[in-house]
Amino acid sequence: MIHSLFIFIRRYVNRLINIPLPQLISGPEELGQAAKILKDVNRNNTFIVTDSTLVRLGIVKKLTDYLDKAQLHYVVFEEVTPDPTIAVIEHGVSLYQQNQCDSVIVLGGGSVIDCGKAIAASVVKNKNIQRLSGLFKVRKKLPPFIAIPTTAGTGSEATLVAVITDPSKKQKFTVIDPCLVPHYAIIDPLLMVGLPAKITAETGIDALTHAVESYIGLHGTTQTKSYSLEAIQRIFTYLPQAYQQGGNLTARAEMSLASYYAGVAFTRTSIGYVHAIAHQLGGFYHIPHGLANAVLLPHVLSFSCEKAYQQYAQIAYHLGIAKQHENEAEAAQLFIQAVKALNNTLNIQKTFSELKEQDIPLLAKRAIKEAYCEYPVPKQMTTTECEQILLKLLDE
Repeated sequence: MIHSLFIFIRRYVNRLINIPLPQLISGPEELGQAAKILKDVNRNNTFIVTDSTLVRLGIVKKLTDYLDKAQLHYVVFEEVTPDPTIAVIEHGVSLYQQNQCDSVIVLGGGSVIDCGKAIAASVVKNKNIQRLSGLFKVRKKLPPFIAIPTTAGTGSEATLVAVITDPSKKQKFTVIDPCLVPHYAIIDPLLMVGLPAKITAETGIDALTHAVESYIGLHGTTQTKSYSLEAIQRIFTYLPQAYQQGGNLTARAEMSLASYYAGVAFTRTSIGYVHAIAHQLGGFYHIPHGLANAVLLPHVLSFSCEKAYQQYAQIAYHLGIAKQHENEAEAAQLFIQAVKALNNTLNIQKTFSELKEQDIPLLAKRAIKEAYCEYPVPKQMTTTECEQILLKLLDE
């Protein structure tokens, strides 16, 4: 009863909060728009947050060449690692302040974008990132902030959240505030053409998880459901193509938009148990977030089907994998089977070698605690039920 009341209150609070959309710039060869934006907002010393792999591959140089041509100054911070830690963020804040930077460009995947958000939030609040953990602790406009994703998965270029890792606790925490939504999102599919097939698959299912959990959650609206369906349709159509034909620019462009639409949807509705469990696997074993989501998604869909079969059926009808004359229960099962088939097409593994049976009680406890009263899931999960799902993921 208490949980239902809390979800009811949060649903209406969410609808009262004004969550901005970034100014979207989308298309091949749009990377150079970053320099124009900085000129337009009168900034001349930007802080580029990225990772060493993108530096090594020459992706960052493509950006800095545009900045050099526009005679703009910049500092490159390339120390971001998967699951960015408190220490990485603190070092970024120190370099930003030492160099008296006046804006931020994040170039990379979800970890890079989250790290950039955390650095910018710490700078404007002059507080350690741990003190900003939770809801609405920032409440201050960030410096001009440009997000340039290099993967089609997290949708972080459209969200109000940054996920940070605390290695001392083997746990992740979130900073959530509307001011964390980037001011600009530049989605250039050319940046994704060289993405390895495995990362393409895992980040793509991450976007699918965002869209599905948003659609079936109790906070969904007509607007968010529309965004979710747009994302789901594109993912089922174009993710296999992007996976099998990495140079297919149309598939890359459609997947980048799918990721963005899913990000717009879930940042207004929240997520569910797939993410709650995946966060624990990432914090504990550093399992990539997209991979964790991909492996968990079919299991959590099966668990929730009893309460969410109508929503599953609506997705199935929209995708055309079920006919309108088929009853909702049958259509729901067809959707779950379609997700499993997509995972198979993408060669997604089914277990985790890192997972240890003795850790499962703690992982389940943390996942249920994270989701309780925060995630508007269609069906409540007990710690025991969570443990049962994790047991299925043990590498025998």
